[in-house]
Amino acid sequence: MNNNGENNQEYHTPVMLEECIQALKINPKGIYVDLTFGGGGHTKRILDQLEEGHLYAFDQDEEASQNAKAFEASGKFTFVQANFRYLKRYLRFYGIDKVDGILGDFGVSSHQIDEPNRGFSTRFHGQLDMRMDQSGELTAAEILNGYSERELHKIFGIYGEVKNAKTLAGRIVSERVNKKFKTIDDLKQVLEAYAPRGKYAKYYAQVFQALRIEVNEELKVIEEMLEQVPDVLNTGGRFVAMSYHSLEDRLVKNFILKGKFSGEVEKDFYGNMIRPLEPVGKKVITASGEELEKNNRARSAKLRVAEKIGE
Repeated sequence: MNNNGENNQEYHTPVMLEECIQALKINPKGIYVDLTFGGGGHTKRILDQLEEGHLYAFDQDEEASQNAKAFEASGKFTFVQANFRYLKRYLRFYGIDKVDGILGDFGVSSHQIDEPNRGFSTRFHGQLDMRMDQSGELTAAEILNGYSERELHKIFGIYGEVKNAKTLAGRIVSERVNKKFKTIDDLKQVLEAYAPRGKYAKYYAQVFQALRIEVNEELKVIEEMLEQVPDVLNTGGRFVAMSYHSLEDRLVKNFILKGKFSGEVEKDFYGNMIRPLEPVGKKVITASGEELEKNNRARSAKLRVAEKIGE
C-alpha cells in the first residue's frame, strides 16, 4: 500500500464496495468498526467520510497490520490486530462502549488466496496450511492426518456440503497410513478419484472450503461476533455483513431475522417479534451485472443490512 492509503492492488477492490458504504449511513462524527480490514479498501472509503469520527479496524493477519500503517497518520484510525470474535473486549480496551456502525466482509481475501504458501487455493503447489492467523496451531494437514474418519465425514459433509463425504473420509484415513498429507498436491491426488466427472474444480473447492472453515473456526467466530453486535451498536446504528457461502449467510440471516441462529422468532404478548436488530430492505443485496463481469468473486456474495432498534 502506498503512503496515501490507497489499496494494495494485490488485495483487489472489495466486492460491492459502494453498496457497503451506503448501507452504513455514515455519520461524519460517528464511531465505526471494520471487522475485516484486509487491504484497507473499506477502511479508506469510511475514513473519507469521517470528520471528527473514528474507525477501529480488526484483522489478525500480519500483512494486514503492515497495510494499516498507511492510515495511522489520519488520527481517525486504530488498527486492532485480533480476530473479530473479540469485538467487545477490544473496544472496551480502547474505552468504547457503543459504535454507530459495523461492517464485516467474511470472504477470504484475494491476496490470501493468491499466496501459494498459505494453502488456500488448489491452483498452487504449497503446503496444506490454511491458517488466516499464522500464529494458530491447527493446519489443514493436521486435520487430514489426525482427525478420525467420523470427524472428517462431519466437516466435509457440513462445511463443504460434499455428497460423498463419508467415502472420501474413509479414503483419506486409509491413505495417510502409508503417507502423511503435507501438500496441496497430496490431497488433490486423492480427490481426483472422487470428484464428479467434469466438476473437479467445484469438488476441490468444496473440500478446501470445509478444511478452511475448520482450521479457522469460521462459523463459530461469526456466531460469537454476531451475539456481540446488539450490545455494541448504538440505537439506530447499522450492521452490514457480506457473506460468500450459504453457511455464513444463514447465520447472518437468522440472527438478523430472529435474534438467534435456529428455531422460530420469539414474540411478545402482543405478537411483536422480539429481536435486537431490524432488517433494512426486504431482499438480500447482490452484485450488479456490471460488477459480475469485472469480478468473479462477486457471484456468490450476499449483502445483508440491519439496524439496531430501541431498547
